[in-house]
Amino acid sequence: MTDQASAPEQETPSTPDIPGKHTSASRTTLSHIMTHNDTNLLGTVHGGVIMKLVDDAAGAVAGRHSGGPAVTASMDEMAFLEPVRVGDLVHVKAQVNWTGRTSMEVGVRVLAERWNESAPPTQVGSAYLVFAAVDADGKPRPVPPVIPETEKDKRRYQEAQIRRTHRLARRRAIMELREKRAAEGFED
Repeated sequence: MTDQASAPEQETPSTPDIPGKHTSASRTTLSHIMTHNDTNLLGTVHGGVIMKLVDDAAGAVAGRHSGGPAVTASMDEMAFLEPVRVGDLVHVKAQVNWTGRTSMEVGVRVLAERWNESAPPTQVGSAYLVFAAVDADGKPRPVPPVIPETEKDKRRYQEAQIRRTHRLARRRAIMELREKRAAEGFED
C-alpha cells in the first residue's frame, strides 16, 4: 500500500455514480508497543518507525474506504510533537478526510501512553497522506465520496480542500519554474 502513484490530484473532486461512505465506515486505530528495536541513536523511537505506522494505518483506511487497493501518493505535514519512548503504547488513528475522483486524503493522529500506566494518551504526532485507489493493473479507479458525519468531520473536509488547493498550486508553480529555466537553457 505504499507504492508511489502518479499525479492523483489532477482530478475532479466528485464521483456521483458511486454511493458515498460515511467517515466512520473506514476509520481505524492501529496500536503498537515500542521496543528497543524501534530506537534511534538518541534512545527514543525513530521517526521512520512512526512514519511507517502512520502509512500502514492510513493505507488500511484508504483501502477500506475505496473497497480495494490504494497506494500512497504523498505525505504532507508530518509533525512530531513529542518524543516516543521505549515502552510507549502508540495508537495511530486514521480517517478519510476528503475524496476526489480517484484519490483520498487521510488524516492521522498519533497518540502515546505508557504501556503500564492508566494516564490518558498524549498526542505525539499528526500527518496528512494522499492515497490513490488503483485497479489490478495499477491504474487509478474511482472512489466513493466521503460523507462527513460530525462537525469535526466537516471541518476536516474543508481543511483538506484547502490543503489540496495548496498542493496543486505548489505543483503548478514548480512546473512553471522548471519550464522557464529550461527555456532559458538551464539544465536541472
